[in-house]
Amino acid sequence: MCYREHTKVVSVGGVLLGGGNPIRIQSMTNTKTEDVEATVAQILRLEKAGCEIIRCTVPTMEAAKAIGEIKKRIHIPLVADIHFDYRMAIAAMENGADKIRINPGNIGSTDRIKAVVDVAKERNIPIRVGVNSGSLEKPLIEKYGGVTAEGIVESALDKVRIIEGLGYDNLVISIKSSDVLMCVRAHEILAKQTHYPLHVGITESGTVQSGNIKSAIGLGLILNRGIGDTIRVSLTGDPVEEIRSAKLILRTLGLRKGGIEVVSCPTCGRTQIDLIQLANQVEKMVEDYPLDLKLAVMGCVVNGPGEAREADLGIAGGIGEGLLIKKGEIIRKVPENELLQALKEELDHWSESNE
Repeated sequence: MCYREHTKVVSVGGVLLGGGNPIRIQSMTNTKTEDVEATVAQILRLEKAGCEIIRCTVPTMEAAKAIGEIKKRIHIPLVADIHFDYRMAIAAMENGADKIRINPGNIGSTDRIKAVVDVAKERNIPIRVGVNSGSLEKPLIEKYGGVTAEGIVESALDKVRIIEGLGYDNLVISIKSSDVLMCVRAHEILAKQTHYPLHVGITESGTVQSGNIKSAIGLGLILNRGIGDTIRVSLTGDPVEEIRSAKLILRTLGLRKGGIEVVSCPTCGRTQIDLIQLANQVEKMVEDYPLDLKLAVMGCVVNGPGEAREADLGIAGGIGEGLLIKKGEIIRKVPENELLQALKEELDHWSESNE
């Protein structure tokens, strides 16, 4: 069953989540939100990379007030991330946040949660109810004999019911764990018990290398089950890497089109050109092209010509040179030191013909 086709539609600053809308890509700034210049600069970089919703932490009143100024200078919805102090949530909404992320469990009393919900209701601002395995309540740990998928789901739904009980249902749910298989299991359970859109991610997944592997496996398993309306790939590094990874995960699963897919061979002793350097240069170069095509960078004459012919555009390496192949036809032979430029020229022509 494709659960995402049947989730409630929630508007985050005009960007629609759920109900079969495209799976939205999110990230989170790692600047000090109070530093408006640095935060805006980072968000603009993320926008260029393909980020569709951005989240900023709001730990101080100065950060809450900065939200208003940041909003004036960016072009995507902004989510305020709140922990512990309900006043920060209210101030962030008053300063223009398009959505807030809270864990009602650490906001405090029902009166404080109600104060936040009342402002959200008045302004029709969505609330993302977030629960992480690391913050699971002691009674649920005791009930299930440890941190479990079932306990994470119960915790999240308990908090959703608190907000529903206050008369509000403009909600998104997020349940995360650094344990990939636990996270997958929790989403399987939750998707059967709620109609709210789900924000999916593997929390604290690690550095760019290890975090990408964990996120690709976890998100791949969850998304391929028809679960998930918006995603964040959480990496310890430049947030732009999160966007690149998220786009690739979605394209690999056939859940998003657009962007150039680069395929390249792993190289072997038959390779006669510096394919590793060339492939990395090509992958970097194609980031700026809004084209939906497949580009093959192949190293030798064994599989190279066949793979390159299956792509829209490709290179099959020879001895210090390569065949340039377009739509299955050999165009010309190009010296190794001119291959990157030859590909760029072909992509430029492709872009011009699509304008």
